[in-house]
Amino acid sequence: MRIVPCRAAAYSHGSFSTTQSAHVLILTPFEWMIAKRYLLPGKGEAFIALVAGISVGVVMLSVAMLIVVMSVMNGFRGELLDKIVGLNGHAIVQAYGGRLDNWEEVLEEVKQAPGVTDASPLIEQPLLTSYNGRVEAILARGETDESIAALADKIVLGNLSELQAGASNVAIGTRLAQNIGARVGDTITIINPQGRSTPFGTVPRQIGYNVSAIFEVGIYDYDQKFVIMPMEDAQTLLLIGDAVGMIEITVDDPDEVGEILAPVQEKLAGQAVVSDWKTINSTLFEALQVERVAMFFALSFMVVVAAFNILSSLVMLVRAKTRDIAIMRTMGASRKSLLKIFVTTGFTVGVIGTVAGLLLGALILTFRQQIVSVIEVVTGQNLWDPSIRFLSTLPSRTDPWEVAGIVALALGLSFLATLYPALKASSTDPVQVLRYE
Repeated sequence: MRIVPCRAAAYSHGSFSTTQSAHVLILTPFEWMIAKRYLLPGKGEAFIALVAGISVGVVMLSVAMLIVVMSVMNGFRGELLDKIVGLNGHAIVQAYGGRLDNWEEVLEEVKQAPGVTDASPLIEQPLLTSYNGRVEAILARGETDESIAALADKIVLGNLSELQAGASNVAIGTRLAQNIGARVGDTITIINPQGRSTPFGTVPRQIGYNVSAIFEVGIYDYDQKFVIMPMEDAQTLLLIGDAVGMIEITVDDPDEVGEILAPVQEKLAGQAVVSDWKTINSTLFEALQVERVAMFFALSFMVVVAAFNILSSLVMLVRAKTRDIAIMRTMGASRKSLLKIFVTTGFTVGVIGTVAGLLLGALILTFRQQIVSVIEVVTGQNLWDPSIRFLSTLPSRTDPWEVAGIVALALGLSFLATLYPALKASSTDPVQVLRYE
């Protein structure tokens, strides 16, 4: 069949060329109309529609899972850091031998360092406690009144104001209270193995303390071991006079704590050692960072799979529309128009999937704790054991820049997946296709 272009066709060809030369990256009404028709295949193209729907679903799930996993891992690291810093500060200055006698001078020197926002003396000593025949290993912490007051928002039972020097009152963690069966108002015994020497040997020092408050930090080890008391009571219990064990430091930028405290470390060389939160918890946070990178790399392959789905659905569409493409070419449609039509069709699938993934990810993060509870009920397993994962609940912190990177990755791969089918469509030879029509 011989095809003779009519005047309308010639006019159309001229209009396409003019529009494309003026708007290379903008779709003309004709191009957008064709792209919309290809986005919604007809009744005889149900298989193509199914493949396109699967492509949208895979993009949605990949984006959602990346956002959820990275947000949870960021939340885990952030919550862990906040809770650790909430009790230990960003760094500690500890004397060799565990006893800092000239701590007032060291405290003033630390406070004068640029970048240090707060510093306070601290005593921390592993001891034993007993109640009703139950014995548990603990960490007795002697803190200043300001540090004790900072625990006010973590108290679940009792009154923190009763922790006054000489009153023999303490605050204990919720897990410790459960393990020994102690409640507010009960008297627990704290045992210091380094007691006083007698003719019959060293007698462990045992002092009874009234439980005036029970706190929950949210970190299993802290809630299981910590016993908080005023500084003076800790000094009396440990028989160390006016000395302290260490000085805890808070800085304005936790990530730069090493650089901030480097001058302090130089001044205290030979007297004490400065350990920051990165050094103290290096194994834990390095493991979290490695796991975070590995999870992002592994889950990114889901986006690659989604891009291949877009490519396959677009290849099928091009093969199904070969005759239509040839007719449009004879009617005056340029190669650029066809290229833009099929790139738009495939890229729109990626955009729809990405937006749906953002919404699904936000929904999962909003109801993450309820989802975990449902899975635990269905499977009968404790998925978030605080004794293993340190935290009592599933945390989440979404980084906008990270989300932007995930979106850029999904859209970038979706765009790349459209190039090959679009180039094949634009290079279609209408003479070869319509020769026997």
